[in-house]
Amino acid sequence: MRIVVAPDKFRGTLDARAAAAALAGPLRAAGHEVVEVPMADGGEGTLDVLGGPNRRTMVSNPVGDPVEAGWRLSSRRAVIEMAQASGLALVGDAPDPVAASTYGTGELIAAAIEAGAREVLVCVGGSATTDGGLGALRALHPVARLRGVRLRVACDVSTTFVDAARVFAPQKGAGPAQVELLTRRLEALVQVYRDDYGVDVAELEGGGAAGGLAGGLACVGAELVPGVELVADAVGLADELEHADLVITGEGHLDVESFSGKVVGGVAELAAEAGVRCVAVVGDADEVDSPVPVVSLAARFGVDRALADAAGCLEAVVLDALVLE
Repeated sequence: MRIVVAPDKFRGTLDARAAAAALAGPLRAAGHEVVEVPMADGGEGTLDVLGGPNRRTMVSNPVGDPVEAGWRLSSRRAVIEMAQASGLALVGDAPDPVAASTYGTGELIAAAIEAGAREVLVCVGGSATTDGGLGALRALHPVARLRGVRLRVACDVSTTFVDAARVFAPQKGAGPAQVELLTRRLEALVQVYRDDYGVDVAELEGGGAAGGLAGGLACVGAELVPGVELVADAVGLADELEHADLVITGEGHLDVESFSGKVVGGVAELAAEAGVRCVAVVGDADEVDSPVPVVSLAARFGVDRALADAAGCLEAVVLDALVLE
């Protein structure tokens, strides 16, 4: 068979390229033609899937400390992953969900423009912030520098601006009182952005991505796009599926969000459109109504082994995916 393997990262264990390689090895050994198409949803890992960093810039992390952030510039097109500057992983065990700022992400955008980028793609996800993008806009002042620059935000969620606090701030260390404070702050920013930029971010689909960074950047002309669709177009997934007999996708944890703007759902939709059978191999899975067959490494090998040897587990189960309907 001709098989396309198109997984997302398995967070904490394998990046998308490593996951694709682990899935592809046994299939090739069994005589199948295999095409590896590592995928991402616009969040963490998108930069690597789109070519990896070839520039590094010192910027401010979410709490104002210096951090060297990788980004990519090629043919006047920059790819920035906001988690490199404003990600939760940068604050360790001491997040400050109220003070955390996207200022460093704004600094990265400014650096890309100063380096000659005429198109800037900002990949969001994994943020430590719920500042509505205010920090990034401050770093970009004066915003006249954005004239003639195509700014796009690859969104991994469809959450609206004010809902970002309720939906995501608890994951960033916010308690109930802080969630309420952050919600009120985002509500106030809606009016500020209306007054200062003439843009209403309140109901903008995806405006709450990265704690409202997407909405803030929309105020200065950014186009918000579904990240998984953008990545699929960039890597030519639809073209690869045209002549495929099977596509195998996957991610670290399958849940209801997996079918709402994430890689597994996006790949499954493209496969259905192409009339190609699709199977998902995942690290672990909630009880969800999946449109495709699912193989769970945790169910097969136990959570400990699935985490400790994700690549080995993928290699051990991938041939089983060939017979699932």
